[in-house]
Amino acid sequence: MHRREVLLAGLSWPLMSLLSGVPLRAMAAPAASTPFDAETVAGLARALAAKPFVAQSKQLPASLEKIGYDQYRSIRFNPAQALWRGDKVPFQAQFFHRGFFFRDRVDIYDVVGGVATPVVYRPAQFNFDGTAAPKENDLGYAGFRLHSPINRPDYFDEVCAFLGASYFRAVAKGQAYGLSARGLALKTGAPAGEEFPVFRGFWLERPASGADHAVVHALLDSPSVAGAYRFVIRPGVETVFDVSVRLYPRVALDQVGIAPLTSMFQFDSNDRVGIDDYRPAVHDSDGLALVNGSGEQIWRPLQNPSVLQESAFEDVNPRGFGLMQRKRAFADYADSEAHYEKRPSLWIEPQGEWGAGAVHLFELPTADEFHDNIVSFWRPKQALAAGTEHRFDYRMHWCDQHAWLPQLATVTRTRIGAVVAASEAQRASRQVVIDFAGGRLKGLADGAPVRANVTANKGKVANVTAHANPGADGWRLAFELQPGSERSIELRAVLGDASGPLGETWLYRWTA
Repeated sequence: MHRREVLLAGLSWPLMSLLSGVPLRAMAAPAASTPFDAETVAGLARALAAKPFVAQSKQLPASLEKIGYDQYRSIRFNPAQALWRGDKVPFQAQFFHRGFFFRDRVDIYDVVGGVATPVVYRPAQFNFDGTAAPKENDLGYAGFRLHSPINRPDYFDEVCAFLGASYFRAVAKGQAYGLSARGLALKTGAPAGEEFPVFRGFWLERPASGADHAVVHALLDSPSVAGAYRFVIRPGVETVFDVSVRLYPRVALDQVGIAPLTSMFQFDSNDRVGIDDYRPAVHDSDGLALVNGSGEQIWRPLQNPSVLQESAFEDVNPRGFGLMQRKRAFADYADSEAHYEKRPSLWIEPQGEWGAGAVHLFELPTADEFHDNIVSFWRPKQALAAGTEHRFDYRMHWCDQHAWLPQLATVTRTRIGAVVAASEAQRASRQVVIDFAGGRLKGLADGAPVRANVTANKGKVANVTAHANPGADGWRLAFELQPGSERSIELRAVLGDASGPLGETWLYRWTA
């Protein structure tokens, strides 16, 4: 997320309004074209951060003020009006209308040859089905989406969308939308409530003919911080975003989340308590994956807890982390409408050294599959000081799977259930079964010198076994957890041999 310096005299009127403290809604139609370079948005962000935050007006025309979800969904952008349509370039941009939850105005610019030209909102760009079209011609937009021929050469598929606060999401070839990313997380889980920065403006560089990528710049603002973002977006079998960030805090940021991810987990075979559903699993992501600075690969299955829980994985210079969707067969979910097997995984690969900090995981309770309840991000150990620039670069992999350390087997499933009770003491015990596949475990038969190491910080672990599992083309590790009176237990399991680990490290927080 990154870049800098601009001549303030060259700013367009909507952006001058940001710096003067005048709300965007009070301004007239956008001015003519203005110069743009790699430092333009960073200059705007620095100037914003030097002034007190000014919230935008969320007022909408009467015809849009009280519309609901279905009415908002009926307002559709006309693809014939897409930006760059007819320019013989491999990307097109379409725009979202303001309304419903998406009330913030976003200004959008078309950048060609070092010149930024405002994309002017017009009601005629949209089809209004059952909703009265507004009479205003300067509403701005709520966001945008990029289209490119990702699945077949003759059709421009939707590749990514930026809509709402600083949220965005993307897909790779053959996928459907699932988890989301954000520009920045602030005060997640704080008792006083979370702060949601917003992208106020986007600059879309017109791609060259035959280009394999699109470049998007974004200006972020919130009461605590302003920021400049640059996204280089490459769609494909794996859609890759190269992200550069430059943050300018107004106050010290001690509860900041870098590269935040947001997803949904309702249930799976490790957590089906109270579930009465025909489907085997419902989730956009099933685990948090990490490769820490020392090279340990970790898998932490997600949960739908009864109360909010936070986990922190301390590290120095992490190699990567992400929320992953590992189950890829239709039978894993048996949902012919949602098709959770097509939801993307998202792997964050830091570029350069991020120093000391922790990957945080928040798991919130949810009673349905319609609300995101999982958040993960990197939090630096030291607060980001006010009045200075802070840079973070990273690569985002929107993918099915991502091979980090291919010599290690990965966890394919975690199952937890009741122990078949042989005694009264065992009736409170839980049977934990973990399946591994791939890596150096592949092809190893029973009798190979594979050792299972399982530890718990509380309670007792018993009856640990590990054996080849031909039905899953891998190995199975199983054990009993005897929690006694404990309500929360941290578990760790590893398969290895004399040369070291054979699989990634499995971590889990069991809760009563």
